[in-house]
Amino acid sequence: MTDRALAVVRAGALTTVQDRGRPGHAHLGVPRSGALDAPAAALVNRLVGNCPGAAVLETTLTGCTLRPRCAVTVTVAVGGAPCPVTVDGRPVPWAAPVRVRAGAVLDVGSADSGVRSYVAVSGGVLVEPVLGSRSTDLLSGLGPPPLADGTVLPLGRPGGRHARVDVAPQPAPPAELVLRVTPGPRADWFTPEAVRAFTSRVYRVSSASNRIGLRVDGPALERARPGELPSEGTVLGAVQVPPDGMPVVFLADHPTTGGYPVIGVVRTPDLPAAAQAVPGTPVRFMAVRRR
Repeated sequence: MTDRALAVVRAGALTTVQDRGRPGHAHLGVPRSGALDAPAAALVNRLVGNCPGAAVLETTLTGCTLRPRCAVTVTVAVGGAPCPVTVDGRPVPWAAPVRVRAGAVLDVGSADSGVRSYVAVSGGVLVEPVLGSRSTDLLSGLGPPPLADGTVLPLGRPGGRHARVDVAPQPAPPAELVLRVTPGPRADWFTPEAVRAFTSRVYRVSSASNRIGLRVDGPALERARPGELPSEGTVLGAVQVPPDGMPVVFLADHPTTGGYPVIGVVRTPDLPAAAQAVPGTPVRFMAVRRR
């Protein structure tokens, strides 16, 4: 067939469609969602000539394999977590625009470092939007389901010209993750020793992390009072502490309400690095003043 679409040959461990997300619906219980490493998603879109908000594919650790079903070649760029990229078995550049002919096999390999790679295709992925976004939301189930082998994704028509670069520079995945955090609103639910430990001790990224939250292992944070809070609103970057005392940093698919106390909120510009932190990466929470 020569319709303008992508066929998924190998879906990988977890590959989803993501764009800038669907902000403004927390009152409906709908999180923002969207690409966890938003700068990487915007860059690959720029490389292929798309607008920054066009839908891309977000892979997790093991990449994916795609086959364009188009009458003409498409332009593709892969960024985010560094990984090998091939077309019909031949190596092609990572972090650069690549022309892929109809029927050729584009393989996005496993990440050499980092967690999430991003695949942009000229015209963008044109799945049906839900509440103004094409993003997959793993918590609420909105948007298209995670990709499966054999999935066919419609593509839009190309817009601008692709970038004229050999390789676009991108930040390396973090060897140590430093997260600036504003204390509160429920820091008073923890002992002074726990608050000091939170901003002075080293944690490590847990393998239980996902698009909902970055989980860490390390010193448990002891509460200063018993009981639980009534459910209240939560925001992107909120650091919630469940009964086991292990902090959880809320990411794009986080719940919009929760009853566990929030000891602080991570600054939004620090969250893309969190999306690329592999399990075992050291994590430090650095307290900063409110702006």
